[in-house]
Amino acid sequence: MSTESFVPEDFEPPTSLATDRFVLEPLGPQHNESDHAAWTSSIAHVRASPGYPDGSWPPVDGMALEDNRADLVRHAADFEARRGFTFTVLEPGTQHVIGCVYLYPASSPEHDVDVQSWVRADRAELDQPLADAVAAWLASDWPWERPDRHGR
Repeated sequence: MSTESFVPEDFEPPTSLATDRFVLEPLGPQHNESDHAAWTSSIAHVRASPGYPDGSWPPVDGMALEDNRADLVRHAADFEARRGFTFTVLEPGTQHVIGCVYLYPASSPEHDVDVQSWVRADRAELDQPLADAVAAWLASDWPWERPDRHGR
């Protein structure tokens, strides 16, 4: 593995995961308005999500739509450069964002990937099914062996 990528050079990262309850696709600026609406409607819920230990995101006072777009552009660039993989969680058959999944290099040597996810407050019942689906997906389609799922 190179220092810029935390997946093997010959690994082709999956770009989707579909269930009957949600669909994952790479997050990008095309999701800006729906992504912004999803997390701004659920700031306290996202901050309290099990397995989402960030603690500083989302900003308590929110952020401007333009700043959110810049964040999505950064996540898309990370995906392209294979530095990290962020997926938007959509309602099946729509572009309605209901959450996000983040796969980034682990900060602890005991793990090889840091896995975080959240869903919007009005979709809280999908939190555990999403975490379980992502865990199975990591085991079957990704190269990591020691994910940090933050207690999930």
